[in-house]
Amino acid sequence: MSGHTENEITIAAPLDLVWDMTNDLENWPRLFSEYASVEVIEREGETTTFRLTMHPDDNGKVWSWVSERTTDRAGRTVRAHRVETGPFQHMDIRWEYSEVPGGTRMRWRQDFAMRPDAPVDDEWMTDNINRNSRVQLELIRDKIEQRDRERRSASVPVN
Repeated sequence: MSGHTENEITIAAPLDLVWDMTNDLENWPRLFSEYASVEVIEREGETTTFRLTMHPDDNGKVWSWVSERTTDRAGRTVRAHRVETGPFQHMDIRWEYSEVPGGTRMRWRQDFAMRPDAPVDDEWMTDNINRNSRVQLELIRDKIEQRDRERRSASVPVN
């Protein structure tokens, strides 16, 4: 068995702003509530290798891993995978962006499998990812929409 999740949200902001904010890795600790830090290890073309470190969990454990992420601006997609898989056999993520009435739809698709000796199984992790994705997507939406409002109000001429 393996896990698969799909979560999406529509953000009332232009695609360029959504793309720029969600692909600014160094800013992820301010965009996501779960990440304490991001350390870029290497950039080669459109591919970035980086270390993500989370805030301590309820037991005080700090989770950290290396991922690789390749952006395709023209195709409006991002492919990512964990290099350091930790409790996963594999973890692959695809981000998709599309312009829709009212803004930009951002979709996350995650395919993964837990290791047999992991403390949780695929079903538990699927539920956990779905629950957390909804929280993070709403947070990201709110922050991008706020930035868009600030940007638009700053560009309105005052008479």
